[in-house]
Amino acid sequence: MKEMTKAEEQIMQILWKLGKGFVNDIIKELPEPRPAYTTVSTIVRILEKKGFVSHKAYGNTHEYYPLVTKENYTKDHLKGFLKGYFSNSFAGMVSFFSKEEDLDVSEMEEIMKMLQKEIKAKKESEIKKKTK
Repeated sequence: MKEMTKAEEQIMQILWKLGKGFVNDIIKELPEPRPAYTTVSTIVRILEKKGFVSHKAYGNTHEYYPLVTKENYTKDHLKGFLKGYFSNSFAGMVSFFSKEEDLDVSEMEEIMKMLQKEIKAKKESEIKKKTK
């Protein structure tokens, strides 16, 4: 999946939130100072060329909608980040952030709880697969 620029990602965040929208709908969601209509329209058309959005025409206006879910884009983007910066090692990434970022003990405990929950779910899933 192609990467998005920051401006493209900002527009996609709005389309994911709205579900669909015209350029004016997108502009209303942007923070001040809002970009020109033509700027937003150009970004949306670039997103369409990249395969992230499509549109339904109503005369001269177009209603845009996402073709890629936020979850799928996030998943692909994070996989690329993990591969590019941490040699595909989730453990390496967690270790890096636990050392480099000022995580307090409660945040680390919360991460541990989430991981323990996922470990339990994966183990249960593996047991179910073996018994089938």
